[in-house]
Formats: sequence, C-alpha cells, structure tokens
Amino acid sequence: MPTLNQGYVYTEQLGAEARGQTALSYLAARWRHSPETVWHARLSNGEVTLDGQPVGPDAPLRPGQRLAWSRPPWEEEDVPLDFEVLHEDPALVAVSKPGGLPTIPSGGFLAHTLLTRVRLRWPEARPLHRLGRGTSGLVLFARDRASAAAITRDWPTDRVLKRYRGLASGIAAQEHYAIRTPIGPVPHPRLSDVHGVHPQGKAASSDARVLERRDDSTLFEVDIHTGRAEQIRIHLAAIGHPLVGDPLYAPGGLPRAVDPGLPGDGGYLLHAMELRLIHPVSGLPLHLVAPPPPILRKRDEGG
Repeated sequence: MPTLNQGYVYTEQLGAEARGQTALSYLAARWRHSPETVWHARLSNGEVTLDGQPVGPDAPLRPGQRLAWSRPPWEEEDVPLDFEVLHEDPALVAVSKPGGLPTIPSGGFLAHTLLTRVRLRWPEARPLHRLGRGTSGLVLFARDRASAAAITRDWPTDRVLKRYRGLASGIAAQEHYAIRTPIGPVPHPRLSDVHGVHPQGKAASSDARVLERRDDSTLFEVDIHTGRAEQIRIHLAAIGHPLVGDPLYAPGGLPRAVDPGLPGDGGYLLHAMELRLIHPVSGLPLHLVAPPPPILRKRDEGG
C-alpha cells in the first residue's frame, strides 16, 4: 500500500529579482515544475507564507522577505533504497550509493534519499558532497562538526583525490584531456536554467584519461579538481563525448536542442569510484574505493 512522507517546508530569502513581482508571478517564473494555475491554488489554500504570514496570489514582494511553501505530504517515486557501507569509524562513514537514489532531499524526493536512509543508522551524519541522482558510487559523511569542517577545508585542494569512471559516446582521439571549460547557468525549456558550458561561468577543472576504447564508446577515468554541478557530464560533453545515455547534454556541453531531459533524469553511466584524503582525526591517509558496476570495468578487470 502506498505511503506518504511527512511533507516539507521549502524556504528562501528573496533577492533583488523579487522586486516588483507578486507572489504568484515570482513562484510561477522561478519554479516552472508547476504551472501558474497550480501555484495559484497553493497560494489560495494558504500553503505559502511571507515572513510567517499566509500570502495571496497578488501580494507584492520585496527583497529580503522570507518566502516559504509548506508542501503537504506526498507519495514519492520508487527508487533503489539499499546502499553498501564501505567504511565506518567514529568520525566518518562512507557508502556506495545506487544509481537512481538522490543524495539529498530535492524536487519530489524527501524520504527516498540517501541522506534520509543513512540517518536511520547514523542520525548525526553530515554529507560532505553529493552525487547526481543518476550517478552511482562513493559518498562520504562526517559524524561530527569538527570532522566535517576539516574535510570541507581540504575538499577543494589536492589533499583530496576524487576519481570517477564514465562511459562516453564516441571513440576518443586522445589518451588524456585536461578540461578547463567554465560552467554556468544556461537556458532550459522546462526549467529556468540548468548548468552547462558558459564562457563567463565559474572555473572548472577535470582530467579525463582513456581506460578503454570499445566499438562506439570510450571508458574514461576522470579526476575532478573542482566541484561544479554536473561537472563530469558537462566536461565530457564539452570535448565531444557526452556520457552514453545522457538525456540532457549534447556534444558541446549544452542541453540537447530537441526534448532535453532534466538534470535528475537517469540513463547515463557515471560512477564515483575513489577518494583519497587525510583522516580528520588520525591524520593518516585514507583510501576509499567503491568497485564499479560491470559495464564500467575494463575487460581485464572481469565482471
């Protein structure tokens, strides 16, 4: 029998873009997953508040106000919920996430997320990074504030190695690609924007090495040195080799011209395989590995 979650309150502090808008026009433009008629009903039903008070569709907005939508309980999509524990100590927990399971609550997911599942066993767990819903593999959690702070300081430096495997379309012409394409917001027909190649975007750095060439695809090992959203998907697409089955990104690193998917749509083949870091308590090197699924193994690795 289907069960409902507990509902959730989404809050945000309004910025300059809210000036001159009504509650309805702002919500309908910012959150296009729901049409204007649905937002009108939510506002009329008292689900939306402004600085703690119910607000109607025509209420004017000002920058600095706090807007909140109390989403009633809803039935979540079925997703894989099991995960493998790779490492556990008093400071850290590392698990291997299945593809299809969101890392943290967002969109239509609250209870069916890795964070919620992990906290059933370790209520204190704090995610130190996140993987896209369709990406499988290693996710690291801290179990106390000090450990979280130490690893967060190290995360953007060369003290942490973050290595992935991905199966990309086409046959790579080079053995190694140093990809430094900037990433920023780009238009999407069903959302206000998504991340993609953007000349004025934020700096992003990846190094992709060929592990194996197949009939019409290339198995890459990718180290990321920055943590931009969808970085590997975008960077491999930017060099002309989008991930096999990626419903969103086309060669060049922008959304597909015809019927592009959403960032959370699955179908692509990407796995977070390896982390090397300094343990925040012992100060010793820690090497974590999430074995890849068979399709992302080289022929001589078996499987």
